[in-house]
Amino acid sequence: MSRDLIETIFSRRSIRKYADKPVSEVDIQALLEAAMAAPSASNQKPWHFIVVDEREVLEQLGEAHPYAKMLFEAPLSIAVCGDASISKHYWPQDCSAATENLLLAATALGLGAVWLGVYPNDDRIESVRRILHLPANVYPLNLISIGYPAETKEPRTQFDRSRVHRGRW
Repeated sequence: MSRDLIETIFSRRSIRKYADKPVSEVDIQALLEAAMAAPSASNQKPWHFIVVDEREVLEQLGEAHPYAKMLFEAPLSIAVCGDASISKHYWPQDCSAATENLLLAATALGLGAVWLGVYPNDDRIESVRRILHLPANVYPLNLISIGYPAETKEPRTQFDRSRVHRGRW
C-alpha cells in the first residue's frame, strides 16, 4: 500500500507567504477537479468556486477579511461557496469536504494554501458577497489563499489519543 496520500495529509500545512509566481491554469484546473471529487449529501454538489487572480479583487478581499492579509501578496484565491437552494442544510459540510480536497491537492502540486473562514460570520459573508457579486442563495464558506510557498513547515500529525473513544465515551 502506498503511503503517498498519508504523507500528503501530514504535509498539508497553512501557508501564508508566497513566492511572486502565478499559479498555472493547469494547476488551477487540477485544484478545482480535486475539489469537485468530494462527496456530497445525496450527490447534490451545491458548491460553486470563484477563482480570483485579479490583484484589485484580491486586495479588496484582503481588506474585508480580518485574517486575510496574505491576499495582498498571494497570486490566487479560490472562494468556496455553497448554494442553499440546492442543499439547504448540508452545503457547509459538502463545501468543507471540497475545501479539504482542494487543500490536499494544493499540497500534492507543490503549492501552499490556507483556509480563511467566512461562514457563519455575518460581516464576512456580506463583505465577500458584495465584492464577488454573489446571488442571495449562495453563501461563501471560505476563501482559500494559494501560491507557491515562500515558507516551509515540517510535516506533522496532530494525533491526540485522549480524543479517541472506542465503542462509547
